[in-house]
Amino acid sequence: MPCRLNFKILKLSSYNPGLPSVLHSMDSSAIASNIKHHAEFTPLFSPEHFSPLKAYHATAKSVLDALLINWNATYDYYNKMNVKQAYYLSMEFLQGRALTNAIGSLELTGEYAEALKQLGQKLEDVASQEPDAALGNGGLGRLASCFLDSMATLNYPAWGYGLRYKYGLFKQLITKDGQEEIAEDWLEMGYPWEIVRNDVSYPVKFYGKVVEGTDCRKHWIGGENIKAVAHDVPIPGYKTRTTNNLRLWSTTVPAQDFDLGAFNAGDHTKAYEAHLNAEKICHVLYPGDESSEGKVLRLKQQYTLCSASLQDIIARFESRAGDSLNWEDFPSKVAVQMNDTHPTLCIPELMRILIDVKGLSWNEAWSITERTVAYTNHTVLPEALEKWSLDIMQKLLPRHVEIIETIDEELMNNIVSKYGTTDTSLLKKKLKEMRILDNVDLPSSIAQLFVKPKEKKESTAKSNKKLLVKSLETIDEVEEKTELEEEEAEVISETEEENNEFEEVEAEEEDSKDELDPFVKSDPELPRVVQMANLCVVGGHSVNGVAEIHSEIVKQDVFNSFYEMWPSKFQNKTNGVTPRRWIRFCNPQLSTIISKWIGTDDWVLNADKLGELKKFADNEDLHSEWRAAKMVNKMKVVSLIREKTGYIVNPDAMFDVQVKRIHEYKRQLLNILGIVYRYKKMKEMSAEERVKSFVPRVCIFGGKAFATYIQAKRIVKFITDVAATVNHDSDIGDLLKVVFVPDYNVSVAEALIPASELSQHISTAGMEASGTSNMKFAMNGCILIGTLDGANVEIREEVGEENFFLFGAEAHEIAGLRKERAQGKFVPDPRFEEVKQFVRSGVFGTYNYNELMGSLEGNEGYGRADYFLVGKDFPSYIECQEKVDKAYRDQKVWTRMSILNTAGSSKFSSDRTIHEYAKDVWDISPVILP
Repeated sequence: MPCRLNFKILKLSSYNPGLPSVLHSMDSSAIASNIKHHAEFTPLFSPEHFSPLKAYHATAKSVLDALLINWNATYDYYNKMNVKQAYYLSMEFLQGRALTNAIGSLELTGEYAEALKQLGQKLEDVASQEPDAALGNGGLGRLASCFLDSMATLNYPAWGYGLRYKYGLFKQLITKDGQEEIAEDWLEMGYPWEIVRNDVSYPVKFYGKVVEGTDCRKHWIGGENIKAVAHDVPIPGYKTRTTNNLRLWSTTVPAQDFDLGAFNAGDHTKAYEAHLNAEKICHVLYPGDESSEGKVLRLKQQYTLCSASLQDIIARFESRAGDSLNWEDFPSKVAVQMNDTHPTLCIPELMRILIDVKGLSWNEAWSITERTVAYTNHTVLPEALEKWSLDIMQKLLPRHVEIIETIDEELMNNIVSKYGTTDTSLLKKKLKEMRILDNVDLPSSIAQLFVKPKEKKESTAKSNKKLLVKSLETIDEVEEKTELEEEEAEVISETEEENNEFEEVEAEEEDSKDELDPFVKSDPELPRVVQMANLCVVGGHSVNGVAEIHSEIVKQDVFNSFYEMWPSKFQNKTNGVTPRRWIRFCNPQLSTIISKWIGTDDWVLNADKLGELKKFADNEDLHSEWRAAKMVNKMKVVSLIREKTGYIVNPDAMFDVQVKRIHEYKRQLLNILGIVYRYKKMKEMSAEERVKSFVPRVCIFGGKAFATYIQAKRIVKFITDVAATVNHDSDIGDLLKVVFVPDYNVSVAEALIPASELSQHISTAGMEASGTSNMKFAMNGCILIGTLDGANVEIREEVGEENFFLFGAEAHEIAGLRKERAQGKFVPDPRFEEVKQFVRSGVFGTYNYNELMGSLEGNEGYGRADYFLVGKDFPSYIECQEKVDKAYRDQKVWTRMSILNTAGSSKFSSDRTIHEYAKDVWDISPVILP
């Protein structure tokens, strides 16, 4: 029930709202007064009731008071010291809730809980009112947010840059038809953590044309102009004053662009057209791009992020440099990290600004750009290595295409210099692999290298002359050859001579054209594209993968030719996650136990200390406490599942979890088919046999399928259909439950991960770059079942092979297995055929699963032939699951494995990763505020 604050008796004498810097040292009563102050004087709601939602906003503003002082002090000190600063550009930042993280970083969780209690509220209820900021979707955005946390905690001068999506990706609903999507509403009640910087805005241009001015510079004129406006969100470090910044851009146009005349004439759509075109850029994360309009919108998003951020970075550099401005100093003051290929346009945009606006030469600008920019690769999937239509980019960003064309030509010259022209087959191979512009005519300077020598055809005149000489020779008049030739020459008129000369030249030219290798020309049947990943590699000084196995694939496969040319560019930076959010704040029960047994809470800042748990791995008292903490977290998830799905699950069952973006390579399909097989075997047994043969399980799924990814949405539908059947089967009861938690996000993860006992990371080997949820699960004492893919490889090494359930083909086998499949040599396991037949029997409803099952069959064809090797790995998977059951039956063994997973997870702190980036890529040092 909402309570009512008695504002008439509110006494603010104990709190000076003008001095929020003392908040961190205030007791709970003073904090309560501060919250009351904001409830009354910064109102967003009617004054009648002090509801949990109103309490959340007032509490958030109270916390922001404390953050603002440190935030401003951090910014001012960076300016004063003119430090080198890193800028992390990402299309996603999956922040999660800010309140619990902020008060935890300020070490005020207890004080705020007590203050809210004094006001008739519970901290947990108030915190739950905060919607997750809908600024990301999956691992890419969550990684970026973990990195921001570590940057601030470790006192590194670094900012994040992103876009402020009004409607996020989408809010996921689960209905009888599977997944449905509606717009996110996270901004509808306001976002108390952001400050709009109306004085910080930059122009961003699209379309138009390029002209050369009287100053001999290129000028991009005309077109469509919008304005990017800064919204700042504080990023507090843990136990430090350092408070960094996440700057998000919204897009609009000036008021004068509203067509008042059209509006008054009744053409309301036209009147608002300019505003709509600008504002829709930041409406949705990853808008559908099957239409040309969708492609243009995505490209606009990417360019807006790059252009606004770089203009802001450059303005800060110029301001700090003052009268001593020297552009050669730019790379020693600025490091720009591109998180995947989305911010690739940073490269041509920085070149454009330096050349066209600041007046630098091409060579000067290029030297600065490649020493400033670095690239993190996050995928080996071809479809995720972005390729933009050159025609679309030419229209939208004409100046950038000119710059990219020049970069591409210089790259080709470098390739020719390295590989020479003797082996043209090798040269063609390298140009094809490495060019930025694909299916685009080679420039003439390169094309001429691929002209085949050809014997020229003789002209008619020359041919007739030779025939005449030959006939003269046959009648023994060779001695008169010269005279006859002269007579013949007289016969040929001057006009004929000119025509013959023209004929010879024309023939030579025609011969030359005919001999151009088809390789030099584009194929009109194929699209012309800009390969963004290649541009990233060429334009940056560093390229890194995000796990050891992934970085090797990047070097040996994805970018092998670039690695041969620039081996020093390539390095590995295994991902990490912040132990603050992912143990300390989301799992306080486990945090307390860890600190008790190792004798300190220093592990929150120095994760290596988690390793000290190993010496207690067999201690029965620790085992007892460990299991009790797990049960507390499982009970929370029981309530969550009932609230979100209506299903009631048994907390004594094993909680088996797979939560991640729905994608075929992540193989949720393998998981659910394994569950179906388990269910089928249960149905074939008596009740006594079931209990003896199977450990009770609650199998939990979560994750979003992109709205246009039909196969992924079929998988969601399949999971929910299986759940509807299994969960209502009275014969099975609590032995097996299947749950799909809708609208998976950070807050849901913060509940599920501490409660998990088994977590599935079962992607096709060689296809997952790293994964970060696997790290979070291991940190929380969850045991992993998985393939040797991504960071699984390193997690298994760190926690111990015996504490990881391994199955499946390995990365080096995948290509050969696919080849065998194409040759018709694959023989499916009978158990795999059995489970597919069971699905097709209709036991899970009337939905037609032929398309889904058909993707696992056949030897070739689009959407066929089991590209992700579900059938190949299925026998290994279900046999591994039998080992899981056996281990779980012995809770002493299982608990020991759980403890050793937490103890072995220290490597996977994002603090370690950020230290490596700072040292090896950005060349920045910690800056501690005085």
